Amino acid sequence: MSFGDFRIFYLFLCSVLGLIIMSPTLAMFIELPSGESFSELWILGSDRMAEDYPLNVKAGNVYNISLGVVNHMGDLQFYMVCVKFRSQTDSPPNTTTNTPSPVPSLCTYYVFLRDRNNWETPLAFSFSNVSRYDHESSIGSLIVNDVSFSINKSAVWDSVNNGYYYQLFVELWIFNTRSKAVQFDNRFVSIWLNITEAE
Repeated sequence: MSFGDFRIFYLFLCSVLGLIIMSPTLAMFIELPSGESFSELWILGSDRMAEDYPLNVKAGNVYNISLGVVNHMGDLQFYMVCVKFRSQTDSPPNTTTNTPSPVPSLCTYYVFLRDRNNWETPLAFSFSNVSRYDHESSIGSLIVNDVSFSINKSAVWDSVNNGYYYQLFVELWIFNTRSKAVQFDNRFVSIWLNITEAE
């Protein structure tokens, strides 16, 4: 090895060692590109799995699901998790126009989450004042976590799917730091419920 080759090798080695030693300091000033920022929203079945969702439900029986949110936004976020219930005639959320459902929220959870943290809560629900008359089903009350809500929803017989179908759904809202307002995050999850038996 000639002196010139040794000199080049020595300068290369010093440069690499210098970068390794300086890397913690450089990391404070250089911001690397982050991945995609998003939030997760889910409903899980009674065993906290993506299965065993209630479908054919009866008045008076209690059904259990879990709601959850995960923050992948890169920093602390404020969320509103809105639980809603609709019949066939109520408008669902529209992800094309980024519009929430006009159906009023039955209950709302307010959640602060750090980046990469999750929040989960159980939700037990049941129905009362359920009646049927002439190809129409009517629900008077929905009980969510032992709180009764007067909903007065009706559904007509669905001959294709053989039932009276309603939808329990959850919308995710998030605080927008630019507009300084909580807005619909264009995310919702739902389960369909067939209530064929009256009280």
